[in-house]
Parts: sequence; structure tokens; C-alpha cells
Amino acid sequence: MNRENFRILIVEDDQSFLTLLTKILQAEGYTVKGFLDPQEALKNIESYGPNLIISDLKMPKLDGVTLLSMVKEKNKDIDFILITAFATIETAVSAMKEGASDYLTKPFQDPDQLRLIVRKIFEKQKLIEENILLKSELLKEMPPVELIFAGMDEIFQDIKSVAPLDTTVILYGETGTGKTLIAKIIHHLSSRKGPFIEVNCAAIPETLLESELFGYEKGAFTGAISQKKGKFEIANEGTIFLDEISEMSLSLQAKLLKVVQEKTFERLGSLSTLRTNARIISATNRDLKELVQKKMFREDLYYRLNVFPIYIPPLRTRKSHIPEIAEYLVNRISARLGKTKCNISKKTLERLINYSWPGNIRELENVLERSIITSKSTEIDIPEYILIDNFSDLSLSDTFEISGNMKSIEKKAIVNALKKTSGNRRKAAEILGISLRALQYKIKEYNIKDL
Repeated sequence: MNRENFRILIVEDDQSFLTLLTKILQAEGYTVKGFLDPQEALKNIESYGPNLIISDLKMPKLDGVTLLSMVKEKNKDIDFILITAFATIETAVSAMKEGASDYLTKPFQDPDQLRLIVRKIFEKQKLIEENILLKSELLKEMPPVELIFAGMDEIFQDIKSVAPLDTTVILYGETGTGKTLIAKIIHHLSSRKGPFIEVNCAAIPETLLESELFGYEKGAFTGAISQKKGKFEIANEGTIFLDEISEMSLSLQAKLLKVVQEKTFERLGSLSTLRTNARIISATNRDLKELVQKKMFREDLYYRLNVFPIYIPPLRTRKSHIPEIAEYLVNRISARLGKTKCNISKKTLERLINYSWPGNIRELENVLERSIITSKSTEIDIPEYILIDNFSDLSLSDTFEISGNMKSIEKKAIVNALKKTSGNRRKAAEILGISLRALQYKIKEYNIKDL
């Protein structure tokens, strides 16, 4: 939305004041239409389609509050500004409770006040429009609902029930089961007008995660050369998705608890308290209750986040739906790569069904994409060696046989990394420069117990 597309309708029975308001707002680039008669204005509202109505409070035939009520009854999305004399400010404030966005007083002294109020309403509506567009784009990118929730009818019903509410949701599921996609679907099915903001708590260093979530003021720390809004501030009126919540430190969990309980927070380096109406959806591939027992996750935060848990089953428990999921992915990947649509050979389909998919749908998508790229024909034939449990995600160097001495060195390196990260496998994998699945494979191979 640009200013030219932002339509303002002014209702004012004083011709000179109507002309003044019209000129000021037209000079700002808005499209403006004025009426002296409120009943005439009312007849033109539907055809003109205003984003904003500015109306005098006291007018013959129809007063501003009645006009406000009649407009809001038909379209709640139209913003409304009342113009009032000083003696009737109390009436204007009362009208705001009925849906007016703001009010202006006359005699009119400061045109900047009008410009500022209208600009704020314009920016708000522009943001709403952008988020509606983002939601529609998001919907286009999503696989069909019946495909996402194939074999998960109960879960889909739960999601439809909770999505329109403000209830805090937590998604439990293995890596690659589609937790992020489901969080986006919940946001899409909600009536929230703010954005969907994703934060991967495992991907951001602990020292940076706090400032990422809550923002900071200029000079809050070395390198803070300007103010920065945090994700909770940006996600206001929308949804914030905290992925891998179990990787958050205990100290930061305490600060998150305050946001969950009170909907308030402070930027780093600031004493001012900010509010957020962001809905919180979190996700984890670990058992939070077990982490609570091990004192690795705050019990009070656990109960605050665990209001509406949704457990997403792994792909291996939905084997009968693998053929349709694979076919959809092949079509989407082929279109994205600009390649002719491939078919999956019968032998390959059997292999896909019989494989346990430790990396779930994400792994299935990766295997299919790799096969489409390397395929020399229109039929996908995935070699059996690719679909071997605990193998497909390992790097080439990890697949070589390691002599006894090298094995000892490798085991020691893994143990040291796990000790250094207090048993956090994801962080240990980053230190070692290997994938998480490769690390899990090595832990199992060397029979390394939890530290």
C-alpha cells in the first residue's frame, strides 16, 4: 500500500475547515474526498471504500458518534478519527471506546498533529496489508493440508481447535517432522494480524540470543552502535516461534518466563518496560519433562509453555502415506529445479517405505532432490546403499574405516566435546565439525554413555 492508495473520507459541515483538512492531507499524498452532509457521506462510503474516515462530532442531521457506530457495524476495519471542540473531549474519549482510533480538537492549531495521527494509521494498515500478503504467499508455499497431516487426523483437529485462540502451544517431534511448517499453519489459521517470526534457539550463540529476542539500546554493549528491536517486539500482534527451546540456557529461560507470564520485557541497556502481544509457539525434539527432572530446564517455564502440547509422529509410523508424500515432493522439487517430472521406480518406492527415516520428511526430501539431480532418465532409482540407517547424513570422511588408534583418538575427541557442552549433542557436533546425526552414530558406535 502506498499513500495514493490510502483513501480518506472527511465529513465536516464547515466548508473552510473541510477545505483546510483536504489540502493538508492531499499534500501528504493521500487520496481524499470531502462531504459537508454526513448522510450524503454515508451513501458514498461503500462505493468509495475509505481506509480512514475523519468526521466532526457535532453536525446537523447525523452526529459523529452515530456515524461511527453505523460505519463500524458494516466494516470494523475502517479507522475513524473524530473532530471535537475542547468542551466535548470527554465525549470523544468515550467514542474511542466504541471504536474510534483517535480524535482531533478544534479550533485547529497544529497541522502536524493531524499528519502524525493519519501517518500512524496509514503505517498500521500498511503493515496489516503486508502481513495478509505474507500469509497468502505462505499458503501458496505450503503442501496441501491433507498431505501434511496424512495419517494425523487427530492432530489436524487439535490444530484447527487451538489456532484461533491465544493459547500457548508447544510442538514435540523428531528433527525433520515439520514442526516449523505446523507452527506456520497455526499462525495462518489464526486471526493474528502481526508477522510470523521464527527463532532457532540452537542456531544462535547464547551470548547473542538474549539481544536477538529482546533487542538492545545504543551503547548497551561494545558494538551496539544503534538501537535494535528484538524478535518479541517485532512479533507484536503476531506469532513468535521458538524452535529448539530446550537449547536455551537456564538464565535466559528465567527472562523468557517473565515474557510468557506478564507479556513484558526490556531491551538490553534500557530501563523502559515494553509490552508484546505475540503468541508463543515453541518446539523441541527432546523430552522437556526429563530435562526438568535433570535440572536442565525450568519447571515453572515448562508448565507455562506446555499448555497445549502437540506430539508430531515420525515418518516411520506413517509408512502407508510415504508414496503420496514422496510423489508430491518429487513434483515440487522437479518444478523448482526446472527438470522434467520424474517417476519413482517400484523398487525405489519399496525401499522408501521400508526405510526408517531417522531424519523424517526433511531427509526424504533431501534424498529425493539428490536423486532427481543425478538421475539420467525420467525414472528415479535410489541405490540401496543410500537408504541405510545412520548412514545417509554422514560425511564422506566419516564412512571410512578407522584404525584402532584413530578410533581411540576420535572417541576421546567426542567425549571431550560432550563434556565441554555439558552433554549437549548439537553443540558438540558443531565443535567437532560434523552433523548431529553423524555424532549420534559415533556415540552409538563407541557406546558412549550420557555424560
